[in-house]
Amino acid sequence: MAHLVKIGNSQGIRIPKPLIQQAHLEGKELDIQVVNQGILVTPSRKPRENWKKAIETILAKNGSEATDSEWLDASLTSDDDLER
Repeated sequence: MAHLVKIGNSQGIRIPKPLIQQAHLEGKELDIQVVNQGILVTPSRKPRENWKKAIETILAKNGSEATDSEWLDASLTSDDDLER
């Protein structure tokens, strides 16, 4: 069970370690939202987080030429050729 504790003029939530581990929250920045008369705590997610590393890994594995040429050499199609 979590508990509210006084921190200066504010209050904080003391969350038991097993819950933090189960929710994979340890050491992460958190987002807090009020929902249905309660509080939802989730790890913060930044748009495009880790994209740079993922792209560098793909380029190192495949090379930029192979990745780019697939799109550059593709034939153009009209909207009539698209499946619905």
